[in-house]
Amino acid sequence: MADSELQLVAQRIRSFPDFPVPGVLFRDISPVLKDPDSFRASISLLANHLKKAHGGRIDYIAGLDSRGFLFGPSLAQELGLGCILIRKRGKLPGPTVCVSYALEYGKAELEIQRDALEPGQKVVVVDDLLATGGTMRAACELLGQLQAQVLECVSLVELTSLKGREKLGPVPFFSLLQYE
Repeated sequence: MADSELQLVAQRIRSFPDFPVPGVLFRDISPVLKDPDSFRASISLLANHLKKAHGGRIDYIAGLDSRGFLFGPSLAQELGLGCILIRKRGKLPGPTVCVSYALEYGKAELEIQRDALEPGQKVVVVDDLLATGGTMRAACELLGQLQAQVLECVSLVELTSLKGREKLGPVPFFSLLQYE
């Protein structure tokens, strides 16, 4: 069953050469979202992995702005958990905690509401794709500021040639699909 589900998801990933700039092969997840069977399969596969890896030890799923928001709530529902949001700076009301991180072309900032978690709560971070790992690493640092324990980071797609998982250090990482 899992192999057929994975094939269904893989068949829905489209590739666009030279987007957004020449030399980049863009992996488009839009068809996964468009097809309810494929989307359901992606959530099921991620949830099954997390159940095997962590059992009932997860307190929350953290979705990363913005495409992590597409997978985070559904994954949390599948696991019977709540979902917390990690957003780009300036998008959350109330007191927040912020972290800056470097991009190829400058810097970016992520934030989370200060009261989103209690110290010691266990979190899994989800996004659609892991490329260079900068955003996911920043999310882990942000959760660390709240004294949360990041059990694992997961994504639908991983671009292995960019070595993003290396930036996560000791935090385990899992992806459904890997591309060069």
